[in-house]
Amino acid sequence: MSIESSPRSSDGCLYLVATPIGNLADISQRAIDTLRQVDLVAAEDTRHSQHLLSHLGINTRLQACHEHNEDRVTTQFIAQLQQGASIALISDAGTPLVSDPGYRLVEQAHAHQIRVVPVPGACAAIAALSAAGLATDRFVFEGFPPAKQQARLNYLQGLRLEPRTLVFYVACHRIAETLRDMREVFGAEREVTLARELTKTFETIRKTTLGECVDWVEADPYQRKGEIVLVLAGNKNTAEDIDAEQLLTVLVAELPVKQAAKIAAKLTGLNKNELYSAALKIRGEK
Repeated sequence: MSIESSPRSSDGCLYLVATPIGNLADISQRAIDTLRQVDLVAAEDTRHSQHLLSHLGINTRLQACHEHNEDRVTTQFIAQLQQGASIALISDAGTPLVSDPGYRLVEQAHAHQIRVVPVPGACAAIAALSAAGLATDRFVFEGFPPAKQQARLNYLQGLRLEPRTLVFYVACHRIAETLRDMREVFGAEREVTLARELTKTFETIRKTTLGECVDWVEADPYQRKGEIVLVLAGNKNTAEDIDAEQLLTVLVAELPVKQAAKIAAKLTGLNKNELYSAALKIRGEK
């Protein structure tokens, strides 16, 4: 059921307004009109967003909505929306809710049958993906990897066999160590595109391998500054590249036949029943 045809408790409306990720010329006219006409702009950092509104000549009232107060202000915003107010939610840069606060507010708006309207625009993840030179037909947005190394390594290990292109946000002060961990987990030859300071004066977009990217970032301190998106090629191995019999032999030595066949089926894409029969033969049970 579309938003327009859904019943709602009021004429209030929550707008999700994308703002520029760097170049202020990237804001749409629709976004400007929305920010000017709403009753309130809910912003991740009001000081940061005030500069944008001032640049646009907009005097709409600002109120903070960030990870530390989202639960509390959501109740306030929902009450205002139910009374017919219009609220625009923005983040510091780009599309709201993409690795930014706002999920609870949008969730509660839907729960209270309040209209939710996206006003699309810039998004660093999509901008980086479009310019990465890697497969775009299927991709996964992973946000920020864990800050601590062991947690990060465990997390990356879970993505090692992911066939889809992977998109990450990486804090500039962790880019070198994150790339080193990626090289360790995915291998030095895995393709990666580093997109830094997108749409800004010192924008950098470079497609290379993880091995070369580590050396480049470690040698150039400028690549360890600013906003960074990493776009990583997915695992290119196919079922034909994996020796199913060899894999089964290793798994059967450590696991029950049924579990070994199940894991092998997931890794190779081959039929589980056929792999089960093959595992029994390896075990000498059939």
